Parts: sequence; structure tokens; C-alpha cells
Amino acid sequence: MENLEKRAKEIRKKFIDLLMKEKEGHPGGSLSEIEILIALFNIIMKKEDKFILSKGHSCYPLYLLLQEKGFNPKIKPHPDIDLENGIYCTSGSLGHGFPMALGMALARKLKGKQGKIFVLIGDGECQEGTTWESALIASHHNLNNLVVIVDNNKLQALDKINNIISLGNLKEKFQSFSFHVEEINGHSFSELIESLEKNPEKPYVIIANTTKGKGISYMENDPKWHTRLPTEEELKIAYKELS
Repeated sequence: MENLEKRAKEIRKKFIDLLMKEKEGHPGGSLSEIEILIALFNIIMKKEDKFILSKGHSCYPLYLLLQEKGFNPKIKPHPDIDLENGIYCTSGSLGHGFPMALGMALARKLKGKQGKIFVLIGDGECQEGTTWESALIASHHNLNNLVVIVDNNKLQALDKINNIISLGNLKEKFQSFSFHVEEINGHSFSELIESLEKNPEKPYVIIANTTKGKGISYMENDPKWHTRLPTEEELKIAYKELS
């Protein structure tokens, strides 16, 4: 676990490097998902599994992990489908990735193919109607090869989720759609791995409670860091905290 935590800091630092190189990006939501992505790509996912990043604006950490696996994704602020390089869905417009993952999971079930489809969505994305349409379909077809992870950092582009459109009790909502639901600390590798290793006999949602901007003190829980670049002085602080 200690090595994984060190790795999370390393990926955060590499993300800041890439953010500054590209001169655009979304630091808040990218920093909140780091442990989730590391747990998936380095511990959980097998060769026959696929991953979709529905919250496509947070794509830079995904590019970094794909590069480590030998892929060569094109660096863009939102990912375009590139099957040869591990990107199975064009995303960025929220609400698209979950339906795509649903279709892949249903196709696999109909064809009797092995492997799970993992999809990471944002909590702001849960305000989209396609999220709940997809939940209905997944439940109807009992897609037990589908794992939905919600990066529940409680902030969206401009403000707190509850100040825009409150989601109420997200766990109870997904349970009412006949999903198996786990709620965990999304920055705890032990909780992430334990929950991701489960194999319920129904569609599965993991609500990962996270901190937007995690790891850089002045970015944490501040919606203004949804998309902006650090100043030179702020950059020094970020590197010092991630050292």
C-alpha cells in the first residue's frame, strides 16, 4: 500500500508536468481520480477487460497510465476513440461513456464473451438523463459484467453539486435501479481493491468518495480548479507538496 501511495504522488506530479506542457486541462477532476485509475490499471484489470473514461475532461492521468502500458494515445484535452491505444470511447460531453460501456457489456453477454467493462463517471454526470436510462437498461438485462465507478468529489465545473442540482442519496438511487452498490473512500487503495475485486451477480456501482484537486492543498475542494493553470508560485507549491 505504501508503494501504491508513492505511485499516486508520482502520477500526480507527472500530471502537473503534462498539464503545464499542454497549457490546458482540468486539474481538479484529474487529481481526484488518480487512485481509482492506478487500482484499475495496475491491480484489477485483466487482458480481456476494457475501461472507459466517461468524464473525458480528466483524461491526462489516463494517457499517462496507457503510456506506461506501451500504448501511444494522442494527447488531447478530451479523448477521441483510438482502439489500438486503449481508448474505446470518444468522451468529454458528459453522459456518453456510461451508455457506451453498457452497449459493450450487453454485446459481450449476448456473445458469451469473457471480461468486464469498467466505466468511470463523474458525480456531476449523474445529473444527466442518459445515466439513469443506462441504469434501467443495465438492470433489465442484469449486466453483471458492468462496473460503474462514480468519482464522487461533490463538485462540478462552477460550484458544489448540491448548489446546482442535488443528487440526494446516490447509493439509494442506484439501489432502487437494482444495482449492487458499494460506497468507499476513493483515495484508499485497500478499499478500492477490495471493492473492485467483488463479483456481484448484478450490475455493480462503486461510489468512490473523493476530494477534487486531491494532493495539492490550494486546489482541494475549490471549484475554480476545474479548469485553469497554476501560476509560477502556485506551481512551486504543488511540486513541493508532491515531492
